[in-house]
Amino acid sequence: MGNLYWVYLVLPFCFGLVLNTLSQENSDSDVYIVTLKQAPLSHSYQGFNNDSTSVRLNKLYKPRRNDSRSHQRSSSYISRVHDSLLKKALKGEKYRKLYSYRYLINGFSVLITPQQADMLSRRQEVANVVLDFPVRTATTYTPQFLGLPKGVWPRVGGYETAGEGIVIGFIDTGIDPTHSSFADDVSDHTYPVPDHFSGICEVTRDFPSGSCNRKLVGARHFAASAITRGVFNSSQDYASPLDGDGHGTHTASVAAGNHGIPVMVAGHYFGNASGMAPRSHIAVYKALYKSFGGFAADVVAAIDQAAQDGVDIISLSITPNRRPPGIATFFNPIDMALLSAVKSGIFVVQAAGNTGPSPKSMSSFSPWIFTVGAASHDRVYSNSIVLGNNLTIPGVGLAPGTCSNEMYTLISAVHALSNETTLANDMYVGECQDPGNFDRELIQGNLLICSYSIRFVLGLSTVKQALQTAKNLSAAGVVFCMDPFVIGFQLNPTPLNMPGIIIPSTNDSKILLQYYNSSLERDGFTKKIVRFGAVASISGGLEANYSVSAPKVMYYSARGPDPEDGFLDNADIMKPNLVAPGNSIWAAWSTLGMESVEFQGESFAMMSGTSMAAPHIAGLAALIKQKFPHFSPAAIASALSTTASLYDKNGSPIMAQRAYMNPDLNQSPATPFDMGNGFVNASSALDPGLIFESTYEDYMSFLCGINGSIPIVFNYTGQNCQLYNSTVTAADLNLPSITIARLNRYQTVGRSLTNIAGNETYRVDWTAPFGVSMNVTPSHFFIAMGEKQVLNITFNAMTNDSTASFGRIGLVGNGSHNLNIPLSVIVKLY
Repeated sequence: MGNLYWVYLVLPFCFGLVLNTLSQENSDSDVYIVTLKQAPLSHSYQGFNNDSTSVRLNKLYKPRRNDSRSHQRSSSYISRVHDSLLKKALKGEKYRKLYSYRYLINGFSVLITPQQADMLSRRQEVANVVLDFPVRTATTYTPQFLGLPKGVWPRVGGYETAGEGIVIGFIDTGIDPTHSSFADDVSDHTYPVPDHFSGICEVTRDFPSGSCNRKLVGARHFAASAITRGVFNSSQDYASPLDGDGHGTHTASVAAGNHGIPVMVAGHYFGNASGMAPRSHIAVYKALYKSFGGFAADVVAAIDQAAQDGVDIISLSITPNRRPPGIATFFNPIDMALLSAVKSGIFVVQAAGNTGPSPKSMSSFSPWIFTVGAASHDRVYSNSIVLGNNLTIPGVGLAPGTCSNEMYTLISAVHALSNETTLANDMYVGECQDPGNFDRELIQGNLLICSYSIRFVLGLSTVKQALQTAKNLSAAGVVFCMDPFVIGFQLNPTPLNMPGIIIPSTNDSKILLQYYNSSLERDGFTKKIVRFGAVASISGGLEANYSVSAPKVMYYSARGPDPEDGFLDNADIMKPNLVAPGNSIWAAWSTLGMESVEFQGESFAMMSGTSMAAPHIAGLAALIKQKFPHFSPAAIASALSTTASLYDKNGSPIMAQRAYMNPDLNQSPATPFDMGNGFVNASSALDPGLIFESTYEDYMSFLCGINGSIPIVFNYTGQNCQLYNSTVTAADLNLPSITIARLNRYQTVGRSLTNIAGNETYRVDWTAPFGVSMNVTPSHFFIAMGEKQVLNITFNAMTNDSTASFGRIGLVGNGSHNLNIPLSVIVKLY
């Protein structure tokens, strides 16, 4: 119990303690969690339950605003109900009640024998009796999946100091400054003031004085271009750093949100949240807006200001809408502004984009930017519905289940219309958006079937409204069937505050509806339905499962090879650099956030995308920067890249999803164009052994070597290419990877490594790409601390082939350091 990341299920719901002392406990006693059919206080206050006890509680104990005494009376009443039930059910037998749960769930935990548990389960008031079991906290959960609590945070003083003194700048949609993830008073350890940061906190009506603190050290917004274009609407968004979208709040907390913040969504508890570097400071540069996105001019202004302010890291979960035109993708205002940021010593992280899985879908192009793709982690929330014909259909939905061992009648919305409603009047009535359309007596106590149409995808209809309809009609739960015209839409787990499920598969939805329709009994003459025969129960999706294989590269994560120009010629630069957790990530959410309709009004949200993967790396980079303050951006990139993992948690090669439709059925081993160097290994990144160093001058030499680039380089940088060695190609850059877009017979490239650890001897192993022979010299070397070693790698084409192939160089040290350098050759000309 001393480990913060392991808790017992009873702990989160501990709102009181009442003991019946056992003079002699049976040796076979165990703790059981008992939940009752009666609604908890949080539901009763809102009239969610319509039995007589609920009505009585509402009338007698519904609290007035700021009336804690009413709440206490209600809590005391429910505790007495629990005590009375135990006495009646167990009839004088010995037991020990541990906790009464009153607000989020109505129930209790009790130490009893299996026989007593069986006696309780037969009581009419009891919904469920479950043997207590250990569970892990939910999130972002990725700190645990990445090994931070035991393997990383202790190296920088523990989570109480992890990232302290490092400022991460977020160029995004702003921030909710009132969120507890960004408070500076969550522990006794006071946040220091980062002396090197000179940013300010912009004060507006929406972002008043006091919004910033020692955690949130700076906040500005940039909208001049948007205003000039006439697209900024102050009635739809905020002319301030305040986040009206949710995206910026989410990404900031993934990287640097405070440690141990409870995640409560739709009345359910999902564990405690923590950023990767929970003590890092946050500076916000709002340049994107909920209604239209943003413009490069505003983004560049934000990057510029962030660099002036002295941030250590810039995190961009944004990508251009289209591939930059011109002679090379690298020559665009954002990438060139970021080059200047790197010159100032700022590590820059950018999302790869959500345009996968097709090749060359990359939206982050330049070698000085650390590009991050999205991978899964091993926590999933599974839901299912069991039909009366014993068929189980999987689905999604962060929802409670229906009462255990009870089957409920299924009623389709289109078969439960009020007398005034017809399908002709409302063709969307099946989406359950208006309770006035339905016959309450018919739906009450049953499972309502609603249609999940394209209107839900577009935000014209919402799950929340359908749930409200179901509650108003006293339904026992809601089943959303996928409309057959919604093809390939991938659903994240959606919070549901009543029993429910969303069936994302159109085929599974057809199976359920076939069972439903075949169970209807109709009058032989009028054809009206006289009996609804289909029944079902919903298992619920609140419990996390950790048995799935992970990580795997998500289908939407943008892929290489890196496009060099608008003609889709391939660059000699590997992208992405690596992959990080990006799927189903819990993190802070602006209560004003509009990006995800289903999380409106919530303080946390579960989101997926490379937008979520990038801030994971920004936070981990802060930990590296904290341990190695002298590290350049290239050194941080090298530490993250060369130590990345090639295998999932089961020791098998990391897989990559290859299709938007049925992605888990269309996957194969990931290549460097899917995952770069691999999946981030946070612990090893803090002890890389050797690093690859690159400088601003190296990047300038590379840019000057691009045909026709001299005037463009001068326009962007004000520097003359005559100052640089313009014979340097992208393959010559000292990157921790090697990509050769066109191998014409043979080519030799060099890589220089610097030892930042103790004296060590390394063995060099390699696997050549298909159709290529290669040699690396030296094959063994000793390197002292602080010294450099050059590797020369020669590639020889053995065949003419236009199919990309991959290899790897491994550096194995006798001091436990191991580095991996991915290789890719796209076109081979013998």
